[in-house]
Amino acid sequence: MKAVLVDRESNLSWGETDKPTINADEILVKVHATAINRADLMQRKGMYPPPAGASEIMGLECAGEVVELGANVSNWNVGDQVCALLAGGGYAQYVAIPSINAMPIPAGLSMNEAAALPEVFATAWLNLFIEAALVPDEKVILHAGASGVGTAGIQLCKAFGNPCFVTVGNEEKLATCIELGATAGSNRHEGSFLEKATTFAAGTGVDVILDPVGGSYLNDNLQLLAIGGRLVLIGLMGGSKVEMELAMLMMKRTRIIGSTLRARSPLEKAVVLDQLVERVWPKIVSGEIKPIVDTVLPITSVDDAHALVASDKTIGKVILSVDV
Repeated sequence: MKAVLVDRESNLSWGETDKPTINADEILVKVHATAINRADLMQRKGMYPPPAGASEIMGLECAGEVVELGANVSNWNVGDQVCALLAGGGYAQYVAIPSINAMPIPAGLSMNEAAALPEVFATAWLNLFIEAALVPDEKVILHAGASGVGTAGIQLCKAFGNPCFVTVGNEEKLATCIELGATAGSNRHEGSFLEKATTFAAGTGVDVILDPVGGSYLNDNLQLLAIGGRLVLIGLMGGSKVEMELAMLMMKRTRIIGSTLRARSPLEKAVVLDQLVERVWPKIVSGEIKPIVDTVLPITSVDDAHALVASDKTIGKVILSVDV
């Protein structure tokens, strides 16, 4: 089969490699589409190696067709169309997947649209509704609101009754986030988000903050949190080290939750995916929630796709079509 290969200089090519074999609990999927995640850009540079036992090929999600079943697999049939959360291997014509980490494609979606779902909706759902235990009417801040996770988070907050505030990189992104359901937001190039977010908090503080930025936002985040508020840290784009006021954590009974998705076991991921299928997929079928796709490129243009994501100009997901 063919897959995206990375050489020692981090150059990418669409070349020949071994087709994966499956174990008794896996399915083999012919990939029709995959998607770019910032973790891929880090892995390409050697900064984010795959978990032990995972494919060395990049790609954390895909949509495609089941072509082979492991001996123990009874929840899928050959020919089923699925989208899946991966520990790696999505930038290829075929990928082996634990059967419990695949999901049916919501009715009415194309393969390209379906490939935009697994990673961002699993990340947003896990961290808002499982890790942070978000309940209706609690207020949320979503940093990087126009990202894939951000646009998924906005729609989840709207659908499940949570006002949300976003931080973004320009006014076009802010307008899109408001259209998707955000209550308010702030353009980070116009100064600190603290003042506008304080207005959104309306004197009571915010209950949950989902943050891929880290260090540079920490103290403003802590200031904004309500008593019993939860900060879920999912990235470190703004640095990994910062001084903080511990007394504020104690007085507010704040919880800081560190969270990653990729390295979790297939069973842990399956818990998240089962909840998505039960509670979110019907809202996608009805049109209440939708995949947000910025650009679709052929997988042979993967270098351009990586550059597009790195440019920070996208809204939602960049998709790679693998039908080549």
